[in-house]
Amino acid sequence: MATTAKIAKERKTPKYKIRLRNRCQRCGRPRAYMRKFALCRLCFRKLALDGEVTGVTKSSW
Repeated sequence: MATTAKIAKERKTPKYKIRLRNRCQRCGRPRAYMRKFALCRLCFRKLALDGEVTGVTKSSW
């Protein structure tokens, strides 16, 4: 989990655009971020298994 200070700091517009960091909408995690869903891999997996992400199914073969 990201600290509240880091999440609040990221919400402000940075001085330079390159400093912008993508964060998960649910937990604030900066790594393993999926742009299409705006979630980290952990939150994405949980929501996908619960069926809350539309168009995503668990593959099995």
